[in-house]
Amino acid sequence: MATYVLIHGAGSDSWYWHRVVPLLRARGHEVVVPDLPCEDEEAGLAEYTDVVVDAIGDRTDLVLVAQSMAGFTAPLVCARVPVELMVLVAAMVPAPGESPGDWWANTGQPAARRELDEREGRDPDAEFDPLVTFLHDLPADVVAEMMAGPVHNQAEAPFLKPWPLQSWPQVPTRFLLCRQDRFFPADFQRRVVRERLGFTPDEMDGGHLPALARPRELVERLEAYRISRPEVRPLR
Repeated sequence: MATYVLIHGAGSDSWYWHRVVPLLRARGHEVVVPDLPCEDEEAGLAEYTDVVVDAIGDRTDLVLVAQSMAGFTAPLVCARVPVELMVLVAAMVPAPGESPGDWWANTGQPAARRELDEREGRDPDAEFDPLVTFLHDLPADVVAEMMAGPVHNQAEAPFLKPWPLQSWPQVPTRFLLCRQDRFFPADFQRRVVRERLGFTPDEMDGGHLPALARPRELVERLEAYRISRPEVRPLR
């Protein structure tokens, strides 16, 4: 069996994976779910990577799963510990020397999101509403639990420094986008993955938070990836 290492995105914590963890453990896998120091203004990508590496310890047969902003952290973990497979889920894909803060303009994400909002009839200039952007396809009970939980304010520190790798790590990599993602639109993700990773991403229905909206389907996808590991996909 494998050790799944699940890395949450910005302004979040390990609760994001709480519907996925028991499904993986029921299949006999070990699951590591670190909490990143997202509110710490002294913690950047290096510190995020340290947290994940420390949580892994001496575990082996690692499947690293990265959600959203964790796309910047996961490859850094791969550069330090032996990872069998990396899966990016609705994730940011960094380029060498690019900071997470520069990623948005470099990739054209704001324009892509605006175009999608206009096409689907939402006001692109409306005040940000997580219920509209992130939680629109989650079950009502999960939304209620999330809204009642702690609020994590994402620090700016990890967005400031360049991503230090010179190329994509030599680790088998898969990318899973979500077709109804309103934050990272599907067309945008298809383009970015082709340009930066050199392959066509896989797709599933749902919004930006599939571990909360569709945990069983996500686990099925992860297990299929684990069983049929792809070739290494180098960063262009």
